[in-house]
Amino acid sequence: MNMDFGLYQQQSMKLVMTNELRQAISILQYSTQELLSFIEEQQLENPLLEVKEKRNDDKLVKKSEVDYENAADWKVYEGEQTSPLDYLSKNEASLQNYLFNQIRFMPLSKSEKRVITYLIYSLDENGYFTGDLEEVASRFVISKEKALFDLQVLQSLEPAGVAARNLQECLLLQLRKLERRNETAEQIVEHYLDMFANKKWKEIAKALSITLEDVQSVADLIQTLQPRPGAIYNHEPSTYISPDVFIELVDGEFRITINDRLLPNVTVSRDYRELLDKASDETSAKYVQQKYQQILWLVKSLDQRQQTLLKVTDAIARHQEAFFKFGYEHLKPLTLKEIAAEIDVHESTVSRVTTQKYVQTPRGLFELKYFFSSSLKTDDGNGTSSLSVKEFIKKVVDQENKQKPLSDQKIVDILEKENSIEVSRRTVTKYREELNIPSSSKRKRF
Repeated sequence: MNMDFGLYQQQSMKLVMTNELRQAISILQYSTQELLSFIEEQQLENPLLEVKEKRNDDKLVKKSEVDYENAADWKVYEGEQTSPLDYLSKNEASLQNYLFNQIRFMPLSKSEKRVITYLIYSLDENGYFTGDLEEVASRFVISKEKALFDLQVLQSLEPAGVAARNLQECLLLQLRKLERRNETAEQIVEHYLDMFANKKWKEIAKALSITLEDVQSVADLIQTLQPRPGAIYNHEPSTYISPDVFIELVDGEFRITINDRLLPNVTVSRDYRELLDKASDETSAKYVQQKYQQILWLVKSLDQRQQTLLKVTDAIARHQEAFFKFGYEHLKPLTLKEIAAEIDVHESTVSRVTTQKYVQTPRGLFELKYFFSSSLKTDDGNGTSSLSVKEFIKKVVDQENKQKPLSDQKIVDILEKENSIEVSRRTVTKYREELNIPSSSKRKRF
C-alpha cells in the first residue's frame, strides 16, 4: 500500500449552498408574516433598501374560521383599508376583575376578603381552583374548614361552576344553581360520573330505578353546562389571514391571481442611489455595490416565490377542478410529486411553497397543503382522495339513526355499496377518530 504524502489534483462535482441560495429557499417557505419580518430585518441591515407599503384593502379571513369541514360557514371580511383591529373583541374584562367586582359589595370581613382574593388569583384560565386548601389555611393562619368556607363563598359567585376543584364539582355547582333543580342529574354527576361518561347507562338506570330515557334527558342537560366556566374570559387576540392567492371561477374558467398587496414594494433608496456613482474610495464602492447586489437578489427571490406560488396553485386548480365546481366528494388524490413533475421543479420546492400559504377559492379558504391527500381504491379502478372518504364518513354518521348508530364495519359496507370505495374497518376507525366522531356506543341516544 502506498502511504506517501503528496499534492494531487482531482476534479469533482458538488453543490455549494451559497448564502443567496439559502435566502431564496427560506423566502420560498416563509409565511407572509415571516416574510414581512425578514424584509424588515433586511431594511435595517441595508441602507440602500427602501420598503414602501402597499394599500391594504384585501380580504381578511378570521383564522379560527378556517375549518376544513365546514367551508360553507366561513366568513370573509371585505372593505376599504380593513384593519384586523376592527374585529377584535371589545370585552376585555378578566375573570379576576369580574369576581372582584362581586365580592366588593359582599358582607365579608377584611380577613375573608384577603383569603378570597388569594383564592381568585389561584384560579387557572378555565376558572378552576388549582391550589391546596391546607397551604391556604397555613398561609393565613386559619383552619382548613375556614379555608373551605371561603372557597365555597367564591364558588357561589358567577359564572356558575367557578372555583371548582375538578370537573365533577364544576358540573354539580352549575346543576345546584339551576332555577329548576334536577335531582337525578345531581345524583348521576355526584355518584356515577365515570359510568355515565363511559355510556354504562343501563347500569345507572337500574341503580337509580329510572328509564334509559331519563338518563338521556340528563345527558342532554349536561350538554348545556359549561365545563370551563372561566374560558369565556380568557380572550386571545384574533388572528386574521389574508389569502396569498385567489382562485376564481369566471365564465366556467379558472382565473388564478397572486395577492400582491400583501408584500411591500422593495426598491433602491433614492437617498443612497447616488452613492453608487459617487463612492470615492475602493472600500466604500465595494460596500455600496455589495448592498446593491443584495437588493437585486432579494427582488429576484421575491419574484421567484410569487411565480412559483402562481404555478403551483394553477396546477392544483387543474387537478382539483371538479372539487371547486361540485364539492368535497369530488376531491381527487394528489401528491407533491405529481405537481412537481408538472411544473418541472423539485418536490421539496412544492412542499415549501404550499406550507402556510392560503388560497381563497369558490369553496372557501384553504391552506394549499390541504389539496394533497393519499389515494384509496375504488371499484372502477380510479382512486379517491382520503379527504373525500372522511367527508363520506361524516355524512353517513350525520344521517344515521342515532338510536341505532352505525358500527365502523357498517360504515365500511355503506362506503363500498353506495360509493364503490374499498376501505378497511381499521381505516374507517382511524378517519372517524381524526374527525373527532365518537364510537357507535357513545353516539347512541335512547
